[in-house]
Amino acid sequence: MSLVQPVDNVAMLPAYLAAGTAVLVLLVDLLVARPAVTVAVAALGATGTAVGAALVGAGDTRRTFCVGDDCSWVWNGRAALVGAVIALLTLGVLALSGPLLRAGRTPVGEYCFLLACAMTGGVVLGAAGDLITLIVALETLTLPLYVLVGLRRGSLAGAEAAVTFFVVSVVATTVTLLGAALLYAVTGTLHLDRLGATLAARDDLTDLPLTGVAVALVVAGLAFKVAAVPFHAWAPATYDGAPLPVAAYLSTASKLGGVVALLAVVQRALPGDMTGPVLAALAVLTMTVGNLVALRQRRTVRLLAWSSVAQAGYILAPLGALALAAGRTGDARAAAYAAAVAYAIFFVLLELAAFAAVVALRPADGDGGTLADLRGAARRHPWVGGAFALALIGLAGLPPGLAGLFAKVTVVRALLAGHAGWLALVVALNAVIGLAYYLRLTASLYATPAGAAVVRPARTVALALGVATVAAVVIGFAPQLVLDVAAR
Repeated sequence: MSLVQPVDNVAMLPAYLAAGTAVLVLLVDLLVARPAVTVAVAALGATGTAVGAALVGAGDTRRTFCVGDDCSWVWNGRAALVGAVIALLTLGVLALSGPLLRAGRTPVGEYCFLLACAMTGGVVLGAAGDLITLIVALETLTLPLYVLVGLRRGSLAGAEAAVTFFVVSVVATTVTLLGAALLYAVTGTLHLDRLGATLAARDDLTDLPLTGVAVALVVAGLAFKVAAVPFHAWAPATYDGAPLPVAAYLSTASKLGGVVALLAVVQRALPGDMTGPVLAALAVLTMTVGNLVALRQRRTVRLLAWSSVAQAGYILAPLGALALAAGRTGDARAAAYAAAVAYAIFFVLLELAAFAAVVALRPADGDGGTLADLRGAARRHPWVGGAFALALIGLAGLPPGLAGLFAKVTVVRALLAGHAGWLALVVALNAVIGLAYYLRLTASLYATPAGAAVVRPARTVALALGVATVAAVVIGFAPQLVLDVAAR
């Protein structure tokens, strides 16, 4: 067998565009040294990456870096969806970053370069066909975020959040790599499809204690990336200490990357009877702890952080149906995987809109403040407050937030198809608990103002908020499109 691997450059085009954006941003910042030009280049690169990902994904599945039937790069509809969404989230966060960058405490060139690097990792992640490519891509998405969290000059909270994020993430990555090494020791392969086929065909391997340890380590390491309980402790402190646009990126692009990585190994590599019970337990713990702790929060970003933890539980819930034999049939598995991806896409749109509203209502380069600081905000800024309320209602799963409503219905439907009615009941109960803090914050937006200073939202922030809100509304009327692409 030849070890010379032909490269399909068309399949690699989205990765080329994302990596090229990072290099170009660095050169423009060095040679032109004009912040506006640097941001414009980063924005154009993110737009080009999204378009390239969609165009390449519109055709048949493309594979490259293959040895025999095992390929390290598989660009299909789901990879295109992930790549395009990651690029558009990067573009949205760049728009939110206008006030932060104009405040002068954050270097523009480094900021845009790191965002482009993170975007590159997210684009590669969706097409990863083996564990090494998957883990490297996930770390390429995550590593720039350590720096972005603490990049703001003179911010002690940012420095503390960056150190916390870095230390815990390094441990999680080590755990994941150890699990991957043990899987290789057991099976002799790292390609995801080959791993799945080998473990499915040989019961003697799945009966080995070493295999159980390997599976547990990989799932635990990746669960950190989605802030699943009990691997969530880094999220609230990191979100609250990071600049608001960076917190938005952590809560959307980074979480989507973690979901994609976890879904890839569960769907293609690891036995469902081993991962199902673990994922079911993680889903129940994550959504319950996230919602209960969110009820007690008084700081805006911490509330959104704990809400994000709870939402991760809803994303993991369909995968918990794998704990039952009925949930491991072909149709039930396909429905569960599509529901997890679709929910993640709906969530990141609504979450981006929520963070955009907070950025619009808070002073430039400020933190998220307290819930009391937002009291009456919708009376001072009706359009921004209305968009914020719509995002919160969508996250709660209520109409007219149709995207959020459809997302929760999709999860419950997938669980019922897998005969996991008990888990669907837990999802429903947690959705009711979540209503308390979402509706409390929404009501506070329309309460009598507390005399806070009026902040004029930046144009780029208002644009990002408007686009995210419109996208969430539109996708709520055509949710089946996302579900169909996610199922590919």
